[in-house]
Amino acid sequence: MKFRMLCVLLLSGLTACAQIPVTKEAGQSEQSDENEEAGQQNLPKQELTASILFDFLIGETALQRGNVDVAISRYIKLAKTTRDPRIAKRATEIALHTGNPYITEQAASIWIELEPDSIDARQTIAAVLVNLGKLDVARPHFEMLLASEKESIGNAFMQLNQLLSRNADKSATLQLIRHLSGPYKDLPEAHFAISQAAWFANQHPLALQEMQHALALRPDWEIAAVHHGRILQRVSPSDTDGFYRDYLQQHPGANEVRIAYTRLLIGDKQLDAAREQLHWLAEKNPEDAEIMLASGLLATEMGDFDITEANFKKALSLGYKDSGAVYFHLAQIYEETNRPDLAMELYQQIKSGGRYLPAQIRYADLLAQKGEVKKARDILQMLPTANDQQVAHLILAEAQILRRTKAYQEVYDLLDEGLKKLPDYPELLYDRALVADKLRKYQVLEQDLRKLIELKPEHAHAYNALGYSYADRGIRLQEALKLIQRAIELSPDDPYIMDSLGWVYYRMGKAAEGLSYLNQAFAVRPDPEIAAHLGELLWAQGALDDAKNVWRSALEKDPENEVLLETLQRLMKKRVID
Repeated sequence: MKFRMLCVLLLSGLTACAQIPVTKEAGQSEQSDENEEAGQQNLPKQELTASILFDFLIGETALQRGNVDVAISRYIKLAKTTRDPRIAKRATEIALHTGNPYITEQAASIWIELEPDSIDARQTIAAVLVNLGKLDVARPHFEMLLASEKESIGNAFMQLNQLLSRNADKSATLQLIRHLSGPYKDLPEAHFAISQAAWFANQHPLALQEMQHALALRPDWEIAAVHHGRILQRVSPSDTDGFYRDYLQQHPGANEVRIAYTRLLIGDKQLDAAREQLHWLAEKNPEDAEIMLASGLLATEMGDFDITEANFKKALSLGYKDSGAVYFHLAQIYEETNRPDLAMELYQQIKSGGRYLPAQIRYADLLAQKGEVKKARDILQMLPTANDQQVAHLILAEAQILRRTKAYQEVYDLLDEGLKKLPDYPELLYDRALVADKLRKYQVLEQDLRKLIELKPEHAHAYNALGYSYADRGIRLQEALKLIQRAIELSPDDPYIMDSLGWVYYRMGKAAEGLSYLNQAFAVRPDPEIAAHLGELLWAQGALDDAKNVWRSALEKDPENEVLLETLQRLMKKRVID
């Protein structure tokens, strides 16, 4: 329980547990009351001077008026003056509320100094130090917290990596966890924690070795076996299949391991073997709704939609706890198999929960595809929202409906209004930039994409879109190349970015380099826009039949693709092709 509260402190940025003013929680144990009474005996004898009373009144008044900076400065002064742990605790709680880790460290350091046996104080100072990256200073606090866990020490180690995830130095995190695990060499959870830390630090052989230790100490531990398989896929892929088969032979009821093995088989295109595993899962767990859902999702990855539908319906009949999730997945299958009316019925059955808004968005989109664009937009505009993210998602969904009708000016106006409310929302900036390109508002396109790059420097598609815009217009080609190269660094396997790189090389007169990247892009994803570029370059190179074949295959898939049609019409006007 101690580590669980520490986890809340760390993952919430240290503010979730700061309640001002502080009151005792309902149901607090008698033991806590006894500890509090015992602590009263150790409180310092402090005379209530005029100076102390003045600082207290200033601090509380500032707090009530929302002036947290003044309040915390007074309370830290009071804590140092009175040496009273209650005041130090109060100062720490106020500091947590500021969200300033440096002030919180100062207050919490006083608190733990005055009340070294306080678990709450030790949890808080440990959390603050982790957020500041001071792992060496946090180490003794973690050691004491682990020593106090006793019966729940295994759970504490299972939470360690989550607790330390905010620290960017993964090697330092690994070093700390290895040190903390030293006294617990016979504890499988300690080896599991080291393995996870090693994985995050890219020390994969060590991760494998430590997970093997965990399994040796606890052979039937499914979660360790699943992680062992995943590590093997990176370290020694050829051994992964054999590991899963051997483990399942010894532990045939290990459903999580069997699911992981099935996913491996699907990834390796061993679909018949994967179906055998799905059959086993369904046959041995006919009344397990969660297994039915998992089997259905795996069948979806193989394209076996009949199995998916049957398993999803079985999960519903067995009373799967999150029926909305099943309805949503099943509706997606109906969309995939061209049964939009059934999909719409299921989306409408989702009345609440995390799937409600996505379901209504999909319902509206399907309605628009049937020609009822106004009704679809009305539905989206009337949906309730709880935060900015939901507001943005509804704007983007409405923009997508309008974009399909090629009402680009309406799309632009909608996104423009959205950005007045949410000026720094990345997806709105990106979408407005794309539609600005359609309307030849190139200044807006560049402005939005450069702002997006400033807000999210790792946004590969922002670099790509700006570079492609320059390349497509035949301007600033050296800058375009640098932008697209940065995009490919961030997302090296993205076929659309490969397409842009091929296109900019072609525009620069480097046809060989361009053809190489366009061929790679088309092999990964035979998209009509990539086909348009590849075909034009092939035609320019004199490979006429190859160009026609590429264009013909793309037209069969998407006869109304704008980029492809524009390319063909432009070349026809120039009498390049018949």
